[in-house]
Amino acid sequence: MNSEDFRHWSHRAADWGVDYRDSLRDKPVRAQTAPGDIARQIGDAPPETPEGMAAIFADFEAIIVPGMTHWQHPRFFAYFPANAAPASVVAEYLVTAMAAQCMLWQTSPAATELETRMMDWLRQALGLAPYFSGVIHDTASSATFAAVLTMREKALAWSGNSAGLAGQPQLRIYCSSQNHSSVDKAVRMSGIGEDNLVRIAHEGSLKAMRLADLEAAIVRDLEEGHLPCGIIACVGATGMGACDDVAGLSNIARKYGLHLHVDAAWAGSAMICPEFRHLWAGVDDADSVVFNPHKWLGAQFDCSVYFVRDADALVKTMAIKPEFLKNTRQVDVINYSEWSAPLGRRFRALKLWFLLRAHGLENLRTMIRNHIGWAEALAEKIRNTRGFEIVSEPVLSLFTFRHLGDGSGDIDAKNRDLITRINDDGRIYVTQTLIDGKFVIRFQVGGFETTEADADVAYAAICEMAG
Repeated sequence: MNSEDFRHWSHRAADWGVDYRDSLRDKPVRAQTAPGDIARQIGDAPPETPEGMAAIFADFEAIIVPGMTHWQHPRFFAYFPANAAPASVVAEYLVTAMAAQCMLWQTSPAATELETRMMDWLRQALGLAPYFSGVIHDTASSATFAAVLTMREKALAWSGNSAGLAGQPQLRIYCSSQNHSSVDKAVRMSGIGEDNLVRIAHEGSLKAMRLADLEAAIVRDLEEGHLPCGIIACVGATGMGACDDVAGLSNIARKYGLHLHVDAAWAGSAMICPEFRHLWAGVDDADSVVFNPHKWLGAQFDCSVYFVRDADALVKTMAIKPEFLKNTRQVDVINYSEWSAPLGRRFRALKLWFLLRAHGLENLRTMIRNHIGWAEALAEKIRNTRGFEIVSEPVLSLFTFRHLGDGSGDIDAKNRDLITRINDDGRIYVTQTLIDGKFVIRFQVGGFETTEADADVAYAAICEMAG
């Protein structure tokens, strides 16, 4: 591909992207293909000779696009959003064209220094204390892994990385029964072992970890010779938006010298609105916090930010400095590869810079407030519709419900059938979870282009599919 071809196809791709976004409301939200449909249309072996870009692009449109679920669709009400505001997409074009490897300050000084500034912009936007600093990860799973490794090393007086875990005390980490599966994975990968992840029962409408049960578990583990090392709190958990009592957990963490990590992957974006910060009251006493701007805030995936009170502890846990990675300048700079597991790093800060400047915090706050208001209104409509019940009240823009019908038969089976029919209909896309053993339908509003009319379409689709 020569320069003129590159220019032509870059323009073509950008034009396609705009047309794609403009046409999303005319498409079913979820891919309407069966397993294997796409693979059957793709060659069994790679080509030996070049193919023209026109043919490749045509196949992309004919084969790939019909097999995609449209995460930017304004009626995507499943999982959590993975928004990509157009301003952040433009930034990603530029990042991709430059193709920089931003592992050290010297490999791209602007990337490092912009990342430092963007982390502080976000800290201010969330109302976090000035002693927090941070780093951009790919996802919250990576940040939680870094938090678990730091817990481990602090508890073992920094000997885990060097001596290994053999012969060490049995470490224990505590979390809510509502925590994300990334916590389980982090505990596995850290070598602590999933059997040492202690799940604490929840209580109340927000399914918060029972503080008395947590403290009893810590005391019991100490008496049995285990070594408690950390607590992982959730704020806006994936299932139904569970929120732990962060202030209460921080008191226990300080009492027993434990690292407190707060997972606010989805809900953290809402904390740019001061009126919602009661959901993580006490967060300034945490040791680390993660949230994903690539969810609700509008940053192109992937973009997860990880704040820490003590950057030195994180670097001491994560950094390895072979000679070929050392800075030849005798200056004090940040090398963000020492703050995370991967050595290679993309230039993720640019899309945050574009996003925050193009929209401003007040417009982003308005979007989040609208989403929450529309979700609350929809929950009320469903509550007042015969045959339905609200199972969990709205937490920000997330609630759950189910259809009871006349109350007879297998209610779980009825709702499994209902969610299949809703998603096959194509107008909206929703997902499910279990709450206290009940199969329920999750609904969350979070799309960057979603309007109140889209929430009205959702209500119509749910009622029609329920019959």
